[in-house]
Amino acid sequence: MESAIVDANPILEIRGLHKSYDSLKVLKGIDFSIAEQECVFVIGPSGSGKSTLLRCCNLLEEPNAGTIIVDNIDMTAHGVDLNKMRQRIGMVFQSFNLYPHLRALGNVTLALRRVAGLSRAEAEETAFRALDTVGLRDKVNSFPNQLSGGQQQRVAIARALALKPKIMMFDEPTSALDPELVGEVLRVMQDMKEAGMTMLVVSHEMRFAQRAADRVMFMDHGVIVEQGTPDQIFGAPERQRTKDFVRQIAH
Repeated sequence: MESAIVDANPILEIRGLHKSYDSLKVLKGIDFSIAEQECVFVIGPSGSGKSTLLRCCNLLEEPNAGTIIVDNIDMTAHGVDLNKMRQRIGMVFQSFNLYPHLRALGNVTLALRRVAGLSRAEAEETAFRALDTVGLRDKVNSFPNQLSGGQQQRVAIARALALKPKIMMFDEPTSALDPELVGEVLRVMQDMKEAGMTMLVVSHEMRFAQRAADRVMFMDHGVIVEQGTPDQIFGAPERQRTKDFVRQIAH
């Protein structure tokens, strides 16, 4: 079950990915692919390489070896326009990374104007739609410090969605939120899945993973130990390391 699942025409394909920091090997030969409209969760203990994997997928971290293919383009190839490629990869982090001096609308339009080259009118129209998608049309003129943590994260999601990415990546999107605010972010993610967005999610929200994921990958010590459907991974894992982890999180 630990072998890579390969789609005939995946949105994202990772081959032989390695990442080290000096003598510390964080990723040790990762292989997997994600099909269009598939929602894949990556779970595992802290320090297993999950966040590094996501950051390598859009070259925020440069891998030591391996190939990263997004929408049929090799991002590791010489001469690739990374700024253009990153428009195809929406990224949502633990911290919201909003500009405090810009209103919600400004935070969403900034990349649309600077990266996508839209006019102010086009950018604002696109931003309104994106903020509407995450339920924040009424907060377009609010500054980040006037928004709850959940609302700030939803603005961050809208900012990524506005660029019309081929795949959305989430790195622990709810870990910085108070418990009562987690649900509003998960609802937006569920809506995105139902709308057909391809998603790669690192999260400790195991109940949400069981409900929303098409596939779950369990990582430990820089390798994918096992992958399968939520029922397989949470209900009947094959590997002992997976069994131990699932048992631990169940308590």
